[in-house]
Amino acid sequence: MLATAARFLRCAAGARHLPLATVLILLPALASGQRDGTQVYLTVEQAPKTIFPEADRFERKEIPVTPALTERLKKLAAPAQPTIWEPSYSSFIARKQEQIIGYAVICEEIGRRRPITFIVGVTPEGKVKDVAILAYREPQGDEVRQKGFLAQFAGKSLANPIMQHQDIRNVSGATLSVRALARGVRKALAVIEAAYLKPEPGA
Repeated sequence: MLATAARFLRCAAGARHLPLATVLILLPALASGQRDGTQVYLTVEQAPKTIFPEADRFERKEIPVTPALTERLKKLAAPAQPTIWEPSYSSFIARKQEQIIGYAVICEEIGRRRPITFIVGVTPEGKVKDVAILAYREPQGDEVRQKGFLAQFAGKSLANPIMQHQDIRNVSGATLSVRALARGVRKALAVIEAAYLKPEPGA
């Protein structure tokens, strides 16, 4: 785990566009390892490639969170009420032979007591392509990182409920984490729609 932290630090030092928010989110997890129960499954560099393995290039962009964006995200994500506390969102434009094949954004939501860090890939049509967990910090409930659970988000858009006990099945012992991810996926879809798919003039 310490070796992973060292690699991440070297990556952060060499990537001028690596957002401070991302470093602050993931570095404590990488540094502390299992001492506080944190499990790190993907680095920021690995995450978009996991979602869009067919892409040959990624363009990383920071989406600053302004009061106007916050209000729009709340409206788009409703009836879910995700946390919108981040100063910015790390997003990625996935390209294959110069064609945009999708977008991805890293978000966080509180599970039981601690944040779950995850990435959501979205197609140009505004549908979820895939979801992956970067870091999980709770002592239980990490079943939500399994592919069998995350696969149910694929194909969903803001037109779907994306809610526990509706179109997202619950996992016994991980109820709050399931709820957090459902909120978080709606938030991620809202971020991509507001920033890329249907940006407001002047935004």
